[in-house]
Amino acid sequence: MVRGGVRWLTVIVVIWLVIGAIAAVQRGYFTSSAQNCAGAATIAVTVVAGPLNYVGLNPKVTSCNVPKPSP
Repeated sequence: MVRGGVRWLTVIVVIWLVIGAIAAVQRGYFTSSAQNCAGAATIAVTVVAGPLNYVGLNPKVTSCNVPKPSP
């Protein structure tokens, strides 16, 4: 019984992420997004937001503060 539930949860999560990836493609993020941390983060949050992109959520990341490695 538990395996069937895990299987359905996996299918739902994969479909959710595919819908998010489709939204990112439709917005042109994979072709015209900035090649920096903010561009990659915007793509990631759009994919994770999934179907919420189609109900008005438009996640964008404008800046990333990535720590510099210590010398």
